[in-house]
Amino acid sequence: MRLIRKLIFNLAVLVPAAVLLGLGTAWYMVQAGTRLSTRTIGPWVAWTGAGRPEAEPYTRAHIALNGVLPVSSTSEIAFRAKTDSDGGRLTSGCDYAVAMEDFEPQWWNLAVFDGSGALVANAAERYAFSSGSAMREPDGRTLIAVARDARPGNWLPSGRSNRIVLVLTIQDASWAAAIHNGGAPKVMPRIVRTGCR
Repeated sequence: MRLIRKLIFNLAVLVPAAVLLGLGTAWYMVQAGTRLSTRTIGPWVAWTGAGRPEAEPYTRAHIALNGVLPVSSTSEIAFRAKTDSDGGRLTSGCDYAVAMEDFEPQWWNLAVFDGSGALVANAAERYAFSSGSAMREPDGRTLIAVARDARPGNWLPSGRSNRIVLVLTIQDASWAAAIHNGGAPKVMPRIVRTGCR
């Protein structure tokens, strides 16, 4: 009788703990991914299976949960950054410079999203810059300021939602192939914090 009570007690404790652990790790795999489902270059993270018919279940769940509609992964790849190049969490309370030096894919687009995944609402109605719309510096670099208040040049508003995410979309078949085959581009944009309030 004592053995049965001990067994029931152990099951009552261990089964819920195992279920919670399983749910927690599944949630982490869907939100953050692993080296098997993502490719990380500096602060930039790409889900390598996005847009592929053979994408594994965690990538499919990530896409469905975040409402992402990826284009074919043979021509496009999207990177997300939640931190700056030094590892600090991106927030709307700080200003950042996204420096694109020797960054030459066929086409790119950079946008700012709030913590819930929506474009940052702003009175200027500025939501993104692309390789065709961003001004270049005299030395060929492209600098994009991400800040609450207006800045001269390429400025993207960060709003007041606290956490922000930068999304860099690249349309270039050779870049996409390199990422999917485990290679890395020569250079990715740096995200530098320039100040905080």
